Amino acid sequence: MAPDAVKDPGLEPHRTRMTDKSVKHEKAATRQVAAMFFASAIGSAFAIYAYFAFPLTEDLSTVRNNTLLLGLGITLGLFGIGIGAVHWAKTLMPDAEVSEERHQTRGKEADRARAVEIIKLADSESGFSRRKLIRRSLYSALAVFPLPAIMIFGDLGPNPGDTLRHTMWKKGTRLATDPTGTPIKASDVTLGSVFHVIPEGLAELEHHKLEEKAKAAVLLVRLDPADLKESEERKNWSYDGIVAYSKICTHVGCPVALYEQQTHHLLCPCHQSTFDVTDACKVVFGPASRALPQLPITVDAEGYLIAQSDFTEPVGPSFWER
Repeated sequence: MAPDAVKDPGLEPHRTRMTDKSVKHEKAATRQVAAMFFASAIGSAFAIYAYFAFPLTEDLSTVRNNTLLLGLGITLGLFGIGIGAVHWAKTLMPDAEVSEERHQTRGKEADRARAVEIIKLADSESGFSRRKLIRRSLYSALAVFPLPAIMIFGDLGPNPGDTLRHTMWKKGTRLATDPTGTPIKASDVTLGSVFHVIPEGLAELEHHKLEEKAKAAVLLVRLDPADLKESEERKNWSYDGIVAYSKICTHVGCPVALYEQQTHHLLCPCHQSTFDVTDACKVVFGPASRALPQLPITVDAEGYLIAQSDFTEPVGPSFWER
């Protein structure tokens, strides 16, 4: 060892606490710990109440209220257990530091018996078995705390089945501007312009409007037909240089809404996935694993842009189709 090595400072001496020399302070600390555990139980119960008392509707304010109150209840549930446990350890449990080498092999029976004795001694020193108020309040907090999570997990079902494979687009559905719902004529789409598009009729939906929009949102771009690199299968999916692609990023579902006119690239602002509009919106950069689904389009007798069919593949994150 080097001659100037730092000496072992040893363990800090025990500092006498008020709870060590005063029964009054010990009982007060016990009540404080129990109060935190009971507050945790109340917070968890309030989270369950908020889940049912403030249901989610089409009104976005209900989402804010439900999230806020549910989060406050869960926070109090976790905060009460955490602070109560720390306060218990600092005011009532022994603060002596102990270090011991651990071995991977099975110990002798005498050592194992000694370990049991140590556990019993720790229980005696912490007062877990003796202090019924703390024990019962902790049991209450731990029993109620997981319940809000169970309620939230209930929102994960039912299994979506193949509903994510279908959108509102179908043969003959007109392309309309978002959010007005005004049908779009091919003559209105100038070279280099971009339209945020929804299916005609979406704005009039009374139920599940947001869910349908999340699947059917489309970005419409007009390019020089000579710039398009179309496969034989997709030759008739565009109209005079006008192409339509899903607006939902195939990485984690963010809206792809940034169009660079000179490079013809679409950029997802969340994680910078970049798609080439001229080449079937294939990924040229970023974490997205597949191209944006293309919506086959054409025009009707009045010159309005219409869909030839639904998307031929699932929209959104790639894990949806797996």
